[in-house]
Amino acid sequence: MTEGDLFGGVTLPPKKQPYQNHTPKHADYSTGHSIRGRVQPLADRLRPKRLEDVIGQPALLGPEGRLTRMLEQGSLSSLILWGTPGVGKTTIARLLAQASGLVFVQLSAVFSGVADLKKAFETARNLARSGTRTLLFVDEIHRFNRAQQDGFLPVVEDGTIVLVGATTENPSFSLNAALLSRCQVMVLSRLDDEALEALLTRAEHEIGKTLPLTDEARATLRAMADGDGRYLLNMVEQILSMKTQTLLDPTVLARYLARRSVLYDQNRDEHYNLISALHKSMRGSDPDAALYWFARMLKGGEDPRYIARRLVRFATEDVGMADPHALPLVISAWEAYERLGSPEGELALTQAVIYLATAPKSNAIYKAYKAVCSSAEQTGSLMPPAHILQASTALMRDIGYGQGYVYDHDSEEAFSGQNYFPEGMSRQVFYTPTNRGYECEVQQRVEARARLREQKQHPSK
Repeated sequence: MTEGDLFGGVTLPPKKQPYQNHTPKHADYSTGHSIRGRVQPLADRLRPKRLEDVIGQPALLGPEGRLTRMLEQGSLSSLILWGTPGVGKTTIARLLAQASGLVFVQLSAVFSGVADLKKAFETARNLARSGTRTLLFVDEIHRFNRAQQDGFLPVVEDGTIVLVGATTENPSFSLNAALLSRCQVMVLSRLDDEALEALLTRAEHEIGKTLPLTDEARATLRAMADGDGRYLLNMVEQILSMKTQTLLDPTVLARYLARRSVLYDQNRDEHYNLISALHKSMRGSDPDAALYWFARMLKGGEDPRYIARRLVRFATEDVGMADPHALPLVISAWEAYERLGSPEGELALTQAVIYLATAPKSNAIYKAYKAVCSSAEQTGSLMPPAHILQASTALMRDIGYGQGYVYDHDSEEAFSGQNYFPEGMSRQVFYTPTNRGYECEVQQRVEARARLREQKQHPSK
């Protein structure tokens, strides 16, 4: 990529022609060196020349894909391309400009500022006067601040540019609502195993030989790429540089190549996606899935204390009285982690995850809390009934504080059945226990006392 690409490089739309591989015949396919000494990375040499050649995005570029229909209808609108690294966002933007006959202008939000935006907008306006439209591609668009994002609105609205922004972050959080309302969000899939294998085949065709890998090592190589096509091709170049004459097995491959870093950011979208997956797997009583997401978070660098806090929340929200032992067990696991640290303490958290996933479930406590908070907000400052107020002074006794109170331990079954709600407020039911786990016993107690209360308050019935 040239400096012109980063700071506003302009590419005029080429004449439409059939796909051809334009790699010079004199190139050294195994190293990427031409006779002029220029190194051209394999990922760049394999960059698709047509949209039909883009791998792994059938929902967007297949026969019924969203972008395919847009181009067929001649109605390409401003877009946000959201996807992980190495799935083809920049390539797709270039090819959309080519297929639509638009001038391609590229900016990077990492290196560009307001001056670069103004220059790009002015270039687009000048081209528009001659009847030529511009596709402005902004890489890492989420790195622009809110004010800079607002700067796109006038030129998008009046048609000066077709904006195509690329982002690896959830647009709902990283882009402002005004800009999102003027763009369609296109979600690019991470490259699956089939797409990565197709990319490997293309690479082998380009270099003119088969990679020296066993079938198992080939599968390992795809797994190490973790859905990133560019990273896969970079690893292919590393394999070529080894100049080995024997087939590499997975063990040797892992010794020379580094697995792609796990996509995880403790402050962004993936963080919330994975904790949601962990929570819902435990709620769904699937200990194996819960363990998987737990491990994914740990491997991504998540603070185990954060996971411990969420496990405590789960113990009360989703297990509750169905298993009252869940909460103290999770607290103990948290304390064990604090005493032992990593990695020994993580085993205690693992036990907590399995316990919660296999425990009986009840959200009765959570529902009761939500309902009672709503009721407390609506009823304002109603006073407790006088008979349960503490008569600390003679004046309080004179005005009725404590009069008529029945000491429950002196009643049959230690239950008086008195009213404890505010005067003027009808009795409410906030906690409805389930018939699962220990809460089944709690349910029997609650129902028995409800019947006894009714008998004591209305003895004639």
